[in-house]
Amino acid sequence: MLFIGLAMLLAGANYLVESSVAIAQRAKLSNFIIGLTIVGIGTSSPEMLISVSSALQGHGDMSLGNVVGSNICNILLILGLTAAISPFKIERNTLKRDIPFNIFTSLFLILLCLDSIIFSSTNSLSRIDGFILICAFAGYMWYTLKTNKTPEEYEESASSSLSGKPLWITLSVVAVSLGVLLAGGQIFLDSTVALARQWGMSEAVISLTIVAVGTSLPELVTSIIAAVKGNAQLALGNALGSCIFNALLIIGLSSAISPFEIIGFNIADFIMLISSAILVYFTAFTLGKCKVDRAEGIIFVIIYAAYTAYLLLQ
Repeated sequence: MLFIGLAMLLAGANYLVESSVAIAQRAKLSNFIIGLTIVGIGTSSPEMLISVSSALQGHGDMSLGNVVGSNICNILLILGLTAAISPFKIERNTLKRDIPFNIFTSLFLILLCLDSIIFSSTNSLSRIDGFILICAFAGYMWYTLKTNKTPEEYEESASSSLSGKPLWITLSVVAVSLGVLLAGGQIFLDSTVALARQWGMSEAVISLTIVAVGTSLPELVTSIIAAVKGNAQLALGNALGSCIFNALLIIGLSSAISPFEIIGFNIADFIMLISSAILVYFTAFTLGKCKVDRAEGIIFVIIYAAYTAYLLLQ
C-alpha cells in the first residue's frame, strides 16, 4: 500500500506539473518564477496533502517532520544531485531575494517551534502561529510576482507536453491529477504510520526520512530532468519554491486547521534545516562565482547521506 500510494503521488504530481507549466506559459511567466511558484507548489502537493492529513488525524510530529525532512532533502539531495549532473549559476536577483528569504523562513519556523516548546504549556504550534505563516507566504508570493522578470531575460525556457493544448484540457488534467494526489496521499500516510509502529521507530524519524524522501521524489525527478536538459533555473526555483511553500503554507495550514504538538525532534534536526539553507547562500559566493559546481553538489549529497545515517542509527 505504501508503494501504491507513492505511485499515485508521483503520477498525480507529474501531470499537475505538466499542466501547471502549460498554464504558466500562457501567462508568460519567467522560467525561474515557473519553478519557484507553479512547479515548486505543484511538486509540493504530496507534502501538503500528507501534512494536512497528519494534522487532522493527530499526527502533528509527522506533519512537521515531513516538512523539515523535505526541506533538508530539497537543498542537500535535490540541489546536490542537480549540481552534480549539471553545475548551475545563481542569478543575482535570486541571491538577493529568494535564497535569503529561504534562510529567514527556516529560521522563523525554528523560532516558532522553540517558542512553543519553551514558553507554551502545550508544546504546540497554535492557530495564531499558522495564520502568521500563511500571511508571510502570501506576502512573499505577492512580492515575487510583482518583481517577476520577463521570460526574455532568461536563456532557458520551460517545456510541457501540454503546451498548446486547449485550456479546458489543461484544466481537466489539473483537476484529475489533484484527485489522484489526494487519494495517494491518504494511502501513503496510512501505510507509513502503520510501518512506523511495526518497526518500533518514532513517527518523527520515519517522517524525517522515508516520508520526506518519498514526498520529495516529484521535486527530485523534476530537478534531475531539468538539469539533464540544461534547464537549471527551473530546478533551482523548484527546490527553493518547495522549501518556502513547505515551511510557510503547509505548516501554516496544518496548525491553523488543527494545532499540533512538537514532539520527537531534537536540536540536530533544526540545526540541519537552517544549515542547509545557509550552505546554499555561502556556496554561491565561493570565489565570487555565483555558481554551484559539481564538486559542491557531491558534498551536498554526502552531507545528506550522513544526516540520514545519523537519524537511522539513533
